[in-house]
Amino acid sequence: MKKENQSCVSEFLLLGLPSQPDHQAMFSALFLVLYLTTVLGNLLIILLIRLDSRLHTPMYFFLSHLAFSDISFSSVTVPKLLMNIQAQQQSISYEECISQMYFFVLFSCLDNFLLAVMAYDRYVAICRPLHYVSVMREGLCVLLVAGSWFFCCGHALLHTLLLVQLSFCAEKIIPNFFCDLTALLKLSCSDISLNELVIFTEGGMLFILPLSSILGSYIRIGTTVLRAPSTKRIYKTFSTCGSHLSVVSLYYGTIAGVYFFSSSQDSSDKDLIASVIYTVVIPMLNPFIYSLRNRDIKQALEMFVYKVNFHK
Repeated sequence: MKKENQSCVSEFLLLGLPSQPDHQAMFSALFLVLYLTTVLGNLLIILLIRLDSRLHTPMYFFLSHLAFSDISFSSVTVPKLLMNIQAQQQSISYEECISQMYFFVLFSCLDNFLLAVMAYDRYVAICRPLHYVSVMREGLCVLLVAGSWFFCCGHALLHTLLLVQLSFCAEKIIPNFFCDLTALLKLSCSDISLNELVIFTEGGMLFILPLSSILGSYIRIGTTVLRAPSTKRIYKTFSTCGSHLSVVSLYYGTIAGVYFFSSSQDSSDKDLIASVIYTVVIPMLNPFIYSLRNRDIKQALEMFVYKVNFHK
């Protein structure tokens, strides 16, 4: 970006949530409670996995990284929203906005990849149980997580580098509570054809590949179970995959519900609803889903509470 173009805008204005001024305190308290629940819930999941040796398995190794990603994902946007509400201001600096966009893209991509990796883990556990230990060895688990981080960091960096080449001259109001890539592209007075091409090709590929992997894994799981169906086998499969399948259904179901099956709201309302669901609701619900539907996590939590009470 040329220096004269960079100097045209030093900050953006975040419209935030559409509410009356006297409702701001209520929204602030609500989002603070949701954010603290997200952070504490996911931190508890990470702590239980590290402390309980029974949870030192590939599935919970991936779950701990998903919990960390959810904490980071919410932390990218919600604290800034709370600060703006408390300070009664809407501004965000150019540098802070670009940084926020980078980490939002990074952790949304990472969630996709980790859900796909966890689906593959469930596929191996159910369809190839005798080879599970040899296939899902520690080296492969680390490689899958490291690869997810590598591709998502590159994905976010690519879109960030393309974005900073653009000029933002006049309009600087973002109709959201954080700096979204598509919203920033709409504010640019430069040619964004290359940015849009990369979003539809590279971005689309990095979204479709994890989703295809998840669908393929569960199709294979379903066909394997139905070859010799029994109540015991179906129950065991559901107990093994239920938590992950619930998170996947929630994550991709909200995308379909907001963008494909809703016609009563305009585009900006859809974007705002989707933003709240992705950045606040889903990261908060994940630890509840895995704790309420997972016997191992329940037992680890009971043991943790017992040890805490015993040492008092």
